[in-house]
Amino acid sequence: MMLRAALISVLVSLATGAMAQVVDGIDGATTEEARTRIGTGARLKALDKFNGQVSEFDMRAGGSAQIGRLVITLRECRYPDGDQDGDAYAFLVITEPSKSSEPLFSGWMVASSPALNALDHFRYDVWVMRCKTD
Repeated sequence: MMLRAALISVLVSLATGAMAQVVDGIDGATTEEARTRIGTGARLKALDKFNGQVSEFDMRAGGSAQIGRLVITLRECRYPDGDQDGDAYAFLVITEPSKSSEPLFSGWMVASSPALNALDHFRYDVWVMRCKTD
């Protein structure tokens, strides 16, 4: 019985700790958000697996680019405060309009770990390289 109570206590404390957000002095921003800056755009790389063609291109936040049959929309790019070339992560929406209006990918893509949250497409791979600030 004591073991069960101890286990429940540990699980509850882990769950509440995981859900809590540490707030800094920046209008409700979490600590992690306060330590990042938002770029004006991003540099991305795409691979066409059929012909081996690699494309590297710059995008502005809010803009879209077409790579083959894919349309890539960059919502936002963030990077560590004080390190523009640091580990960037970007929110991308990738669609293939000729097949569906539903996104193939919608989420954050991390430059240092592209496989962490990757586009799953039989022909194309897309990576975030870094944020742009100009």
